[in-house]
Amino acid sequence: MKNFSRRDFFKVAGGAVIGAATYGLTNNLSHSFAQAPVIASTKVNNNMIGSKAKVYFSPQIDAENLLKLYNLINEGIYGKTAIKLHTGEKNGPNILPREMVRTFQEHVPNSNIVETNTLYKGDRYTTESHRETLKVNGWNFCPVDIMDENGTVMLPVRNGKHFKEISMGKNIVNYDSMIVLTHFKGHAMGGYGGSMKNIAIGCADGRIGKSMVHGVSVNNQPADWGQWPSKEQLMENMAESAKAVIDYFGKHIVFINVLRRMSVDCDCAGLSAAEPTIPDIGILASTDLLAIDQASIDLVYAQPNNQDLVERIESRHGLHQLTAMRDLKMGNPQYELIFL
Repeated sequence: MKNFSRRDFFKVAGGAVIGAATYGLTNNLSHSFAQAPVIASTKVNNNMIGSKAKVYFSPQIDAENLLKLYNLINEGIYGKTAIKLHTGEKNGPNILPREMVRTFQEHVPNSNIVETNTLYKGDRYTTESHRETLKVNGWNFCPVDIMDENGTVMLPVRNGKHFKEISMGKNIVNYDSMIVLTHFKGHAMGGYGGSMKNIAIGCADGRIGKSMVHGVSVNNQPADWGQWPSKEQLMENMAESAKAVIDYFGKHIVFINVLRRMSVDCDCAGLSAAEPTIPDIGILASTDLLAIDQASIDLVYAQPNNQDLVERIESRHGLHQLTAMRDLKMGNPQYELIFL
């Protein structure tokens, strides 16, 4: 493995966190990283001091490398293990490859996929329609626990600005450990969906919790999504929801981001998702939530053909996800990128 000391990072202006990368890549990546021309970045510091989280990286996206990466971060995984996955709307073209996930799941003892129902009225709005969608999309090789099928549970949000507790799918408390296996891509409201979004919205139950995260009333939601709270407030709400999850699992939660088929749209868009215009990048793995999402953003910004995804991220103020996590001390924005 090759270690790349990583911190071409930031000073912030107006509270926006920006990452920038200046090192070169090898291992089948055909370009070099350059400082990203990002909004609100006022200073790039090449000599940041302090601890760095470890983020492991492989440019190869397959089951073999997924397992290699997982084996580097799985020390705290034990007992009954939830694999938090975005299983997507019917026939979505960008969902993670089922065979790759199947091989991975078979490698993790006493594990199954977990999901929750959706707030919007799509293919996964009810448990019944959700289970039909799981079959259509090929998620039938192991049990899939729709965690809010039998109700909800409130998890505390420590030091939250917006919430003291958040409503989650009840079955989350049945697990000893969680593996957050994320398809990193764009998102219509969040700008991008990384590990933080996967647990923030993906573990919140489909009615109460997701309404809380989106900042709308359960019984009085504006018909026009454009009237829903967004930008900074949404990012902060998501961070607090995710914090409830990582605080619950403590050292028994790990994160894997797969940077593949990165449409500007989430897998919840199904067949209407835009075709990706940015190349596939690879797989990242870490025990640090902030570090892995920061590294994923940095890798995206370093790509030469990133305009569509970057525009989606910045137009939704998605980089504020990183600020919000940093403010809540949900991880380390400084990281060491370690190549397989």
